[in-house]
Amino acid sequence: MNAIGPTITAMMAPNRYVDFVGGLHNATKRNYVQRVVEFDKAECSTVASQFGADYWDGERRFGYGGYKYDGRWRPMAEKMAAHYGLKAGMRVLDVGCGKGFLLYELTQVVPGLEIAGLDVSEYAVANAKPEVQKFLKVGNATSLPWRDESFDFVVSLGCLHNLYAYDLNTALSEIERVRRGSAYVMIESYRTETEKANLLYWQLTCRAFHTPKEWEWIFGQAGYTGDYGCIYFE
Repeated sequence: MNAIGPTITAMMAPNRYVDFVGGLHNATKRNYVQRVVEFDKAECSTVASQFGADYWDGERRFGYGGYKYDGRWRPMAEKMAAHYGLKAGMRVLDVGCGKGFLLYELTQVVPGLEIAGLDVSEYAVANAKPEVQKFLKVGNATSLPWRDESFDFVVSLGCLHNLYAYDLNTALSEIERVRRGSAYVMIESYRTETEKANLLYWQLTCRAFHTPKEWEWIFGQAGYTGDYGCIYFE
């Protein structure tokens, strides 16, 4: 990447679509209409966007309704480790790590990994899984506090769609900057009008509403050449 932005080569590079999250996402049943009929959606979104205790461990209308470790991230960690050939001694960064559950599972699947995580939520980091908490930082995806090419694998799940367009471009550029190996991001998206309506009904913190093709265009503008996946609200 040069001083004035992504090179033409980077902007033209294809992003591979890989689905690691769909099975877990689709296992949850959602009442989309309830969230806009029974509750004050604007109030719920305002509370959720603070990413505090209510979002993680409060009532379901404000977010997760209790974000507890239950092992559900292990199969995903196994798939990622195999797909990207993660080995002991490699450095892994999770941007938007939440309570660090995925990072914990990666250390169990691949003992000897060096891990780091960053999340905007002070509450999430303060209540992270104890085994990985010391490796997590509070911060913003638009300014990653690591040197260029610091990590062999950078992952970001369910984080980037919470940014406005101007910050989204910066965050993707930051992921590209700190990685020397693979990268994978997962975002909320839609392919049909039904999925778009469900996404609008259900989301609490999303700022970027785009189709997969639009996301690919955004990746190109930011010079992000890693892999990506989407979750859809069918």
